[in-house]
Amino acid sequence: MKKGLSAFIILITLALFFLPRTGLGFYGPTHDSNDLRLQDMLMLILTPYIEKDLRSYYYPKILKDVSPFVTPWKIELIETKRNHFRGFDLQITFEIEPTDGGHNISLGKDRMTYELTVGPEVKLINHTHLKTYKYPPE
Repeated sequence: MKKGLSAFIILITLALFFLPRTGLGFYGPTHDSNDLRLQDMLMLILTPYIEKDLRSYYYPKILKDVSPFVTPWKIELIETKRNHFRGFDLQITFEIEPTDGGHNISLGKDRMTYELTVGPEVKLINHTHLKTYKYPPE
């Protein structure tokens, strides 16, 4: 029995080691690039706006005890647009999973579109709440 269990554990370990990373849910880039750095800078700049809008949405409609917190690595860029070539009226759409800030427990999933214009001015133009996750009781 012990040999069978040991063989099973070794087999699972080897299978996980040799499977491609995308097959295990490890998604995203594996090396740094200019595009990735620019995207990360944009997320850092937009984080205060995102948190403000998420807090006003989640409290008190969804959560009363926890305020959503934004971590830039839990933001997935979906789409960017501009009004015309080299125009400075831009839109960015992304999906975000806000967390509780302490234990990094995801609270939900949202799709948000912001308009960025000269000034700079940042304006939320669309917010779709996609999913609410069950928050564990204290």
